[in-house]
Amino acid sequence: MKILTVDIGTGTQDIFLYDSNLDIENGFKLVLPSPTMMIHRRLKQSLHTRTPILLTGHQMGGGPSAWAIEEYARAGVPVYMTPSAATTLNDELDKVEALGIKIISEDEANSLSATIKRLELKDFDFELISKTFSDYGVSLNDLDAIAVAVFDHGNAPAGVSDRQFRFDYLDERIKAKNSLSAFAYLSNDIPNIMTRLQSVVDSANELPCPLIVMDTAPAAVLGTTFDSQVTTHREKIVCNIGNFHTLAFRLGEMGIEGVFEHHTGEIDLAKLESLLQRLADGSLKHEDVFDDMGHGALMYSQEKFEFGKDDFDVVVTGPRRSMFQTIDHRPLTVKNRPSSTVLRPYFAVPFGDMMIAGCFGLLAATAEILPELAEPIYRSLRGESGRGVTPWDNPA
Repeated sequence: MKILTVDIGTGTQDIFLYDSNLDIENGFKLVLPSPTMMIHRRLKQSLHTRTPILLTGHQMGGGPSAWAIEEYARAGVPVYMTPSAATTLNDELDKVEALGIKIISEDEANSLSATIKRLELKDFDFELISKTFSDYGVSLNDLDAIAVAVFDHGNAPAGVSDRQFRFDYLDERIKAKNSLSAFAYLSNDIPNIMTRLQSVVDSANELPCPLIVMDTAPAAVLGTTFDSQVTTHREKIVCNIGNFHTLAFRLGEMGIEGVFEHHTGEIDLAKLESLLQRLADGSLKHEDVFDDMGHGALMYSQEKFEFGKDDFDVVVTGPRRSMFQTIDHRPLTVKNRPSSTVLRPYFAVPFGDMMIAGCFGLLAATAEILPELAEPIYRSLRGESGRGVTPWDNPA
């Protein structure tokens, strides 16, 4: 059985090809530039020519791509976008047009001069990923499932805060199903408000197997729980420090006991540790984060999570986890913790690789959504061996 998992972040897209015949550590991996970074680089490289651009396709991750598009428009170079592509910048298209960008129909786009530079926006490019694997002799024609993670604020109504809207959505999902996998969906079950998740499906066209989509942060946290040191703890706080967003879940016997999400650029170590301490003792309030320009916080238990009783206080993952590291960059241990660090972090490495923690979370969510695939996946995630087959015995 083979499952392609793709965790799409701001800096990288992390790809893991699961094969149930192999030990999970032997699965093929790719860590490549994220789609938004790819668009950013292409636009930065071509800006000096002042060539007009046409952006078609689908809503995709903003950040670097949005900054480059807006820079193009500010430079006075004509920028055309189809409506679906323009939602990458804002769901309210009048705000996109206010940037100096012209929104045109698909028919109008087809009639533009051939001299205009054309770029297609999309988060998930199965054809490109398939070609990359194929160039190394690995076929993706026999997949049993594909699972993709992206971050989705949701399509907030006009006048409603994107941050509040996202946290209302998180609250609804946790109350409906108190599990990290509550943020994963089969392609035809996506809520209408989650437009970026739906865009992944729309951009995938015809796939050879079922497609599952999931929010990135819960996927990373879920994957982190399969680290051999983390899985032995029934109660834990897992903090994913992403390039744009920092999210922490407090997990216990009954599932999710609390969560907060902040913008990474708005916090430092002292603020992060304060949030984690209040998440632990149950005193964290939504406005503590929301009023500080974060998304918010939710508490489902007033019981106290006791620090100091285990060999670490908080499990840390994510591309910005260095926020918890020492100034001299030596490995952080209890004996080698800077005086400014209050909590004892553990840097999780599920199956030896922090970068693809989200892929392991996607794999676990796939097992729950497609139970017919569950048995071999759970066996692998428990660390049980494959069938004694090596990659060279079992070419993909």
